[in-house]
Amino acid sequence: MKYQPGDDIIILHTNEEGKVAEIINDKMLLVEVRGVRFPVYTDQVDFPYFKRFTNKKNVPVKKPAKTYIDDIPKEKKKAQQTIREEGVWLSFIPKFTMDEFGDEMVELFKLYLVNKNTIGYKFQYVQGFFGNEEFELKGDILMRNDFYLHDIPFSDFNDNPFFNFEFSLITPEKNKAEYYETSIKLKPKQLFQRIEEMKEKNEPSINFTLFDTYPEKAIEEKVELTPNILRKNKVYQADRIREHLEPARSVVDLHMEKLTDEWQRLSNFEILTIQLREFEKWYELALAHHLPSFTVIHGVGSGKLRDEIHDILKTKREVKTFINQYHPRYGYGATEIYFQY
Repeated sequence: MKYQPGDDIIILHTNEEGKVAEIINDKMLLVEVRGVRFPVYTDQVDFPYFKRFTNKKNVPVKKPAKTYIDDIPKEKKKAQQTIREEGVWLSFIPKFTMDEFGDEMVELFKLYLVNKNTIGYKFQYVQGFFGNEEFELKGDILMRNDFYLHDIPFSDFNDNPFFNFEFSLITPEKNKAEYYETSIKLKPKQLFQRIEEMKEKNEPSINFTLFDTYPEKAIEEKVELTPNILRKNKVYQADRIREHLEPARSVVDLHMEKLTDEWQRLSNFEILTIQLREFEKWYELALAHHLPSFTVIHGVGSGKLRDEIHDILKTKREVKTFINQYHPRYGYGATEIYFQY
């Protein structure tokens, strides 16, 4: 191998100098430049010695002739350059190995949280398989920085992995949301396609966008209060309602034993009414907090509760799609709902 960890290198297309942090494989390195680590192909870097010895030496410059204030033209104001927000990603960096036939194959993925925005975030990260949590991590990711999460063997991606994140601002802002939840679920076929695309485009990693910009705080819509409404309903200030709004849940279980201890005394109609009321409550909170998806556990049973929920979802414009398929944790007893905002 031409390079070893600790070697000085130069990035050819930017002329930035750094060091080799890790050898990923025979074609790719993990380098560190000004405290930031990122993967590059070996043909994109070189040793910096040639540059150092070929730089032109400084030659004394003759002092310019004296100029007077009246002769100096007024300097034009330069337009301020705005830094582009590029979002927050979950990045998969593959580490390749050779199989017994001499073919290149992925051994594992190194997972990085990448922040290309000008704001720092706190995050909570949970990763697992088949609905069971396996790894959890909390931390801060600063602006224009990346954060190493952990490694996952390539073979584990056959076990329906999920990657859940909850973000909040390191420095809270009044007009920004208190927190933001997002999730990525991968299927083996989807990952294989992304690996092939990565090879074709000669890219060093597979990236999934978690969000582009951190969301604004939800604004309560103003409702015109007619005399009838004022007489029949108790009026609350909108800001007080928002202040006491419950956190949203991404998964809600509607089994009656989870909702009340006296469910055995209730009629079927009363049970269904309570379950639908509970569903509506958490559905509205999921929308208010801009969750990307929402899972409701309704059980199998006679299918009455599932059908009622599906009928409601068909009338909701904010529902992009909903799926009731076999899940290793819930069987056919849960429906996954995906929103569009």
